[in-house]
Amino acid sequence: MGLASILKSRLIPAELENHINRIRKPIGSLGYDPWGYNNEVMKYGFSLTRQIYEKYFRVEATGVEKIPSEGPVLIVPNHSGQLPIDGLLVAYALASREENPRIPRAMIERFFPTVPYLGNLLNEFGAVLGDPTNCAKMLANDEAVIVFPEGVRGSGKLYQDRYQLKRFGNGFMHLAMKYKAPIVPVGVVGCEETIPAIANIKPLARWLGIPYAPLAMPFVLPAKVHLNFGDPMMFDDLEIPEEQVTERVEQVKAAISELIDTGLSERKRLF
Repeated sequence: MGLASILKSRLIPAELENHINRIRKPIGSLGYDPWGYNNEVMKYGFSLTRQIYEKYFRVEATGVEKIPSEGPVLIVPNHSGQLPIDGLLVAYALASREENPRIPRAMIERFFPTVPYLGNLLNEFGAVLGDPTNCAKMLANDEAVIVFPEGVRGSGKLYQDRYQLKRFGNGFMHLAMKYKAPIVPVGVVGCEETIPAIANIKPLARWLGIPYAPLAMPFVLPAKVHLNFGDPMMFDDLEIPEEQVTERVEQVKAAISELIDTGLSERKRLF
């Protein structure tokens, strides 16, 4: 038995491999899909994420069964925590559910693909550059897509602004309407406390060419995370003024806010 086989047998239990194999993904003969997803690499990522999900953050997920088992869908959580931990945990909750698991595609900031090796690795795990064209193509391909309408405004928020939703862009709503994709709102509670930032050093961020440079602890705190998935929200594809599109976005934002409040009320401790 080669080293690769030994590592795989140690890191990827048979039940985990079978679980991933039964999630059908349209991949080519070389093992990749058009956006770089690789089923074998995903198995290692899934195994590692399970430890993070179950043992480090001790995630409690409610309502993940509400995400449709097939067809295009947009999963829309609040964004926080400096690093995309929230997207990782939301993705695992869906990929690990017993009935009709799905491997969602997460839209990531343009900064991440510029980091050597990290961009390719994230692609192999299923993440895709957060571009409207990419999102549209994946919805047309009946994918489940995780989008964060707050963008860097959400992930880079300071601790004093925790659980205060920032402005949502309208792009995700236009895509949901065009591709008749239900929107599943998600309230994430706990990630705000994983890497609390007290300041954003903007001159340093500009010098480094990154979205923000938080003044925060140099490690990730093991905050307990709650994920609350809401009921799917459907919107027709009729041509409407942009003001009405914004009103629909505000409906989604309000639903997420309610789910956050639910998570905060259920939380008994930070860690």
